[in-house]
Amino acid sequence: MLYKAALPSVYLFAVKKLHNCRILEEQFVLELKTLGSLRHVNILQLSGFSITSKHWLLVFKYMPNGNLYDWLHPMEGQAKIMEWTVRFKVAIGLARGLAWLHQDCSSTIRVFHLNISSKCILLDQDFEPKLSNFGEAIIANPTNTSPLNGEFWDTAFAMEDVYGFGVVLLELITGVDSSRMTGSSNSLLNEWISHLLTSSKIYDAIDKSLVGQGFDDEIFQLLKVACHCVDSIPDRRPTMHQLYKDIRAMTERCRQIDDSEILVQQHEIYPPSSKGKSVEIEMA
Repeated sequence: MLYKAALPSVYLFAVKKLHNCRILEEQFVLELKTLGSLRHVNILQLSGFSITSKHWLLVFKYMPNGNLYDWLHPMEGQAKIMEWTVRFKVAIGLARGLAWLHQDCSSTIRVFHLNISSKCILLDQDFEPKLSNFGEAIIANPTNTSPLNGEFWDTAFAMEDVYGFGVVLLELITGVDSSRMTGSSNSLLNEWISHLLTSSKIYDAIDKSLVGQGFDDEIFQLLKVACHCVDSIPDRRPTMHQLYKDIRAMTERCRQIDDSEILVQQHEIYPPSSKGKSVEIEMA
């Protein structure tokens, strides 16, 4: 359950409530371990947590623009339109965050999300994407002797994230719900991609709100990138670091992003105390 919380200072938080059960306990610990030690502009910041006998709370900075899925697939009657420049900003931000998790977040660990979708990409007031929901993440430590550590598993986990990233790119470009692309297996997506690339009506696959706005060349370039990400043979997929470099090269030509580096210094969490302050909470 997700809540919106407001301090008397009008500072807003998002509070995730998990009930006391073994499966959710594992998810809670994973999110706490992952988000509690990492700081990056494209990773959702954990502000604090609370543990009681009945439930656990994770406290995050509130993201006023909600999640990417709701922008790409608004409910009937909602007038939400996401322009291409914003979609491109989401793509480069997500690539930057994942590249950092896979390679640069620490000298001793690598983090693989393993559950990437438009629903777990939150948007701040400037539509900067923040990757969230690390309940299924794998934290790989080269010094750990666990069977899930090692070059083989690192590559497999990384390629799964690349695949998820590619599906999000396709969703950004086509406006099609990812569940309609993948169905119950990846084979449906592969068939869909094959038809898309060989069809003379490729424009029909592009979100109608994007066509003819002056970004067609850029859209098709990113479409090719997306297709490489969802290649049916994982070894042929690029790494997130290569993807970030390639997409950044596209954006630099259009001067759509700043010169910030992938690396962001790691910090420990010291949640501000709210002792003695009332907190108003409402269901989101």
